[in-house]
Amino acid sequence: MKFGLEIVPNVPFEKILEVTKLAEENNFDYIWVTDHYNNRNVISVLTFLALKTKRIKLGAGVANPYHVHPAVIASAIATVNEVSDGRAVLGLAAGDRTVLGEIGIEWDKPLKRIKEAVEIIRLLLTGRKVDYEGEFFRLNKAKLNFKPRNLKIYIGAQGPKMIKLAFEIGDGVLVNSSNPEDYKTLSKLKRNKDFDLAAFTCFSIDNNSNKAKELAKMVVAFILSSMSPSLLRKHGLEDKARIVRKLIVKGDWMEIKKVINYDIVEKLSISGSKTEVIEKIDKLKKLGVNQIVIGSPIGCDKKKAIELISKEIMPLFKD
Repeated sequence: MKFGLEIVPNVPFEKILEVTKLAEENNFDYIWVTDHYNNRNVISVLTFLALKTKRIKLGAGVANPYHVHPAVIASAIATVNEVSDGRAVLGLAAGDRTVLGEIGIEWDKPLKRIKEAVEIIRLLLTGRKVDYEGEFFRLNKAKLNFKPRNLKIYIGAQGPKMIKLAFEIGDGVLVNSSNPEDYKTLSKLKRNKDFDLAAFTCFSIDNNSNKAKELAKMVVAFILSSMSPSLLRKHGLEDKARIVRKLIVKGDWMEIKKVINYDIVEKLSISGSKTEVIEKIDKLKKLGVNQIVIGSPIGCDKKKAIELISKEIMPLFKD
């Protein structure tokens, strides 16, 4: 089992570096930096971290081919890979429909767009000239003017169709779910021995279980508001999602915390005491998950939470 840490670059660079260094010192395997236009640029952050770290792998978690052309993504991540001496990985997904809408981009045909983007990036990473004719992208003898190193491409996914595509064309999948129920059918999908099945989780740990769950509520609310209709039906959360979406638009955060009960927190996060967290990670491991990405909020005290995860949880899953 590998462990990654999500970083949202909405804080100053020195804070981002502080958490990254802490993760590296505490034997985390990956840093995944989220990519939204309204935060600090993911490639700038990854390049900065590449120069300041030595061992930890650095991932875009996740870029998307809606507001950035796949050729530009290929060039950018290949540059990070060069600066980091081969430690870069690319997470690629269809992006956040709401965030893309804020900048006037229509979220359409995500499966086809991701497939074309992965094909283009892989071709460009060979270093050869590329001709490509797709529904969304066209290349005419495009070529990177430096020698790129090959790297792994993970596909961010939540729904069954995107997860299936990830198993077919990716080196790994970042499944945006903390619930073991969402992984039960994945063991039937074919994958090569090096394929990485990663659970990208909302994670909150504290000695006080209720305190950890209270802290996770706001993150869980945003996860709930953006879940696909099929997953909402699966977990019986359609009505709750409608209510939460309206409350988010109003900015009624106090009411949201009342709507998000502990049952919802349990379904959509890994939250609670050390014992509860270990139990859930163990369930995911038995279902084939081999990377846990520790996402927001992590814990009431991030430093203590990271150290606790490193010293008392990770050793249980690293033989």
